Amino acid sequence: MSGTTSQENPETGDTPPPRKSLFVLAAYLGVPLILLALASAWLITSDPLRVFSGSVPPVESLTFERVFLDDTGINLKIRAGGSEPMTIAQVQVDDAYWRFTQDPPGPLPRIVSAWVKIPYPWVQGDAHTVRLVTNTGITFDYVIDVAVASPVTRAGGYGSQAILGSFVGVLPVIIGMMFFPFMRSMRREGMRFFLALTAGMLAFLLIDTLEGALKFGARAAPSFQGSGLVYLVAIMTFLGLVALGRRNGRPTGLALATYIAIGIGLHNFGEGLAIGAALAAGAAGLGAFLVLGFTVHNLTEGIAIAAPLVKKPPRLIAFGGLALIAGAPAIPGIWLGSLAISPQWAALALAIGTGAILQVLFEVGTITLRGQDGAKISLDRYAMAGFTFGVAFMYITAMVIKV
Repeated sequence: MSGTTSQENPETGDTPPPRKSLFVLAAYLGVPLILLALASAWLITSDPLRVFSGSVPPVESLTFERVFLDDTGINLKIRAGGSEPMTIAQVQVDDAYWRFTQDPPGPLPRIVSAWVKIPYPWVQGDAHTVRLVTNTGITFDYVIDVAVASPVTRAGGYGSQAILGSFVGVLPVIIGMMFFPFMRSMRREGMRFFLALTAGMLAFLLIDTLEGALKFGARAAPSFQGSGLVYLVAIMTFLGLVALGRRNGRPTGLALATYIAIGIGLHNFGEGLAIGAALAAGAAGLGAFLVLGFTVHNLTEGIAIAAPLVKKPPRLIAFGGLALIAGAPAIPGIWLGSLAISPQWAALALAIGTGAILQVLFEVGTITLRGQDGAKISLDRYAMAGFTFGVAFMYITAMVIKV
């Protein structure tokens, strides 16, 4: 008798394939992988394409990720690209050659970063052009539009940044949640308005977060494929969270509020990155009026989190936890932004935030559009008014904080 059996599926009438042994399955998987490895090894060792290269110089690419000005001169963080390791041979500042040091020294392989330190006496408020020249004669320029000393964050500075992050992140969420008793007193039409308000706010945050992710992606080295990275990570995050959130049915109540808080928290992390980058650049625009604008702009975030909790209010400690999930990420965002993390990592974080916001927008939108029978899709004047007001409020307050 054979060691494998097949039984017909009574529902479809199909006969499943016989089970294979572990050795056979390993062979099926291993043979193509071994063939690929052998082909790759032959291609690398024999290099059959060298006949086409001739005397053409290698393709070189260079990305400037950060500039830091202090009393020692101009410091640039660069990341190499191209087909072969590249060597920085000379440095010009304002068309004059200057000596420089590189850390780490030597040729830069693909996707590897280094600091180029130039002891140049830059002038406060002036514009300077830095040109890096490789050993192949290719040049890469970086323009410093307004030279300003880069602030150095000390231990006490992190505390001040944490206070700022709490003010623009945690405080407005808490204030928004204080509308919860008012929302509980609303009739069904009023709750449809607030749920649609949440959807409108999330729609604005979705576009705003995606825009920020694409901006960081555009600043990243071409090897990281910034825009593709953003879209793929956002889609994967959205699908993963939908699958996770619906493993026990559609999320409602505290579960939905938690997903909303996570999405908003990732958005606030992006806002923190922007604020920290402005502080690192010495921007003086973060005055009291701008911070107040951030607070008002984020006020509806607390309303959005509290809206799904109206029918079944949780304990008070749950509100505190949701406020921290949604608002506290602004604090590490400011810290990392002030340290000027590489743009590809910022793009990755905001791409995850985009997918998370899209997931909660999908869930909130589904609940908002349900008819009174719980299944019919409807769009009445209350939903339209709430969605429009949510988008308009976020747009108008964003005009204050966009600098």
